[in-house]
Amino acid sequence: MANRGPSYGLSREVQQKIDRQYDPELEQVLVRWILAQCGGDGGSAVAQPAPGRDGFQQWLKDGTVLCRLINSLHPRGQAPVAKIQASAMAFKQMEQISQFLQAAEHYGIAATDIFQTVDLWEGKNMACVQRTLMNLGSLAVAKGDGLFVGDPNWFPKKSQENRRVFSEDKLKEGQSVIGLQMGTNRGASQAGMTGYGMPRQIL
Repeated sequence: MANRGPSYGLSREVQQKIDRQYDPELEQVLVRWILAQCGGDGGSAVAQPAPGRDGFQQWLKDGTVLCRLINSLHPRGQAPVAKIQASAMAFKQMEQISQFLQAAEHYGIAATDIFQTVDLWEGKNMACVQRTLMNLGSLAVAKGDGLFVGDPNWFPKKSQENRRVFSEDKLKEGQSVIGLQMGTNRGASQAGMTGYGMPRQIL
């Protein structure tokens, strides 16, 4: 995986906690989608990864699969990553991962939902990589532009905007209504109250 030694103590506990968030079932869904999505992009078919977290990480590590994935979600001739090439050089692999991340953000994925390059390249947070790909799949289904390939039920549906338009009369009508969160004086009375400034009556 990475060129680092094993972690100990608190670092090891934190890493184990992150690793436990990885979902093997979601991995299978993502692999099926990526294979389907990248199968008809004009290039050679994407090879199937070895099962498990390490196999998934090695499959995506050089960035070529990710770049082909994001290109397949754009119309022909509008691919965001112009040049995709397999390389054994670390900086080249990281550059391709960065190109995918920039294209994913431009596609509509929120910056907070996007993993960092080292999360994938060093395999430090593969659960975050899964979340980014799941959000990408959900967004591709929600766009409904005909470029998504696969079963839409693989991904949770994104909420759609439901814009409401009210007339001026309706908006003015709402200004005269006191919302219940402001409190209410309905049913209140001055029964049993003494006059202002009078001493309290003790019976």
